[in-house]
Amino acid sequence: MVPIITDYHAVRRLADDIRANVSKVMVGKEQLIDRLFIAMVTSGHVLLEDVPGTGKTLLAKSISKSIDCTFKRVQFTPDLLPSDLSGIYFYNQQSSAFQFRPGPLFTNILLADEINRATPRTQSSLLECMEERQISIDGVTHQLEEPFLVIATQNPLEQQGTFPLPEAQLDRFLFKLNMGYPTSQESVDILKRFKDNQPLESLAAIAASESIVQARQIVNKVHVSDEMLAYIVSLAEHSRRDEAVASGVSPRGCQALLKAVQVQAVLQGREFVTPDDVKELAVPAWAHRLKLRGTLQSRGGAAASEEVIERLLQQVSVPTEEGISS
Repeated sequence: MVPIITDYHAVRRLADDIRANVSKVMVGKEQLIDRLFIAMVTSGHVLLEDVPGTGKTLLAKSISKSIDCTFKRVQFTPDLLPSDLSGIYFYNQQSSAFQFRPGPLFTNILLADEINRATPRTQSSLLECMEERQISIDGVTHQLEEPFLVIATQNPLEQQGTFPLPEAQLDRFLFKLNMGYPTSQESVDILKRFKDNQPLESLAAIAASESIVQARQIVNKVHVSDEMLAYIVSLAEHSRRDEAVASGVSPRGCQALLKAVQVQAVLQGREFVTPDDVKELAVPAWAHRLKLRGTLQSRGGAAASEEVIERLLQQVSVPTEEGISS
C-alpha cells in the first residue's frame, strides 16, 4: 500500500503507481487510466461509450483491484428496477423485524453496463447517489462508501431497445470517454499478454481506498487564479451563445471542469492550473453536456459537440502567463 497522501508529490506518485499497475493488464490506455483517476479523486463519474469487446469491463476491474476497493457490475436491461440497484427492506421471520438488504450501489466502483438499455425510471434512480452519495429507501437515507465511482457504458451502434440518457443525467458525468480500438502493435501486445494467462487474476492492490480520499483533500488546494476562473466561465458562456447550441454548459459543468483541471495540474507536476489543463480536459468534460440545435444533434452527435468545444477553445482569449500563477 502507498503511504499517507500528504502533498502534491504523493498524489502524483499515487497516480503513477495506479497507471503502471493497471497497465500490467491494459495495453496503451494510459490517458484513459489517468482520467478515471481524475474522476475518482474529484468524486466524478465516467460514461464510456464504445463498441463491445474494447475492454471497458476489464479496465474497471483493473482500477478497482489496484486501489483495493469493492467492485460490482450490473447489466442494465429494460426489466431492471430501481430497487434492484438500491436494495430493499425484507421481513426477517427469525428476528420478526424488517431488515435492509443493500443492492449493488453499495460499493466503491459500480460498472453500469449498457446503462441506456434500462428505463428512464431506473436511470433516474442513479441521480441521487451520483450527486449526493446517498440513497433514500422507504424514507431512510443510507450513505454510500467513499470513494464512489460510477462507470457507465453504452454501445453507440445498437440503438434498438435503448432509452437515451436525459440531459439531467448526462450532466452528472464528469467525463464522457471512448476506449477506441488499439493500434496494430498494441493488438499484438494484447494477444501476447493474454495468450497464456489472465493478468487480471494476479493483479495486486498498490493503494488503499483511503488514499483517494486523502488525495481529494490535497488537490482541492491547487491554486486557480481569478483569471483562470474567468477563462472557464467565459468558455461556458460562449457555449450558451453559440449558434449551433440549444443548451450550453451549465454551472455544474464549470465546477466539474474546475475540479478536474486541479488534478490534471498535479499530474503535470504543477501546483497551479494553466490554460493547457483546461484545453486538455474541456472536450471530455463538456462535449456530452451540449445539446445542439435541430438536426445537428442527430446527424453530428458526439463529434459535432466536440467540434463546438474545440472551436470555443480557439475563439476565447487565453489568460496571460503573468495572471495564471498569481
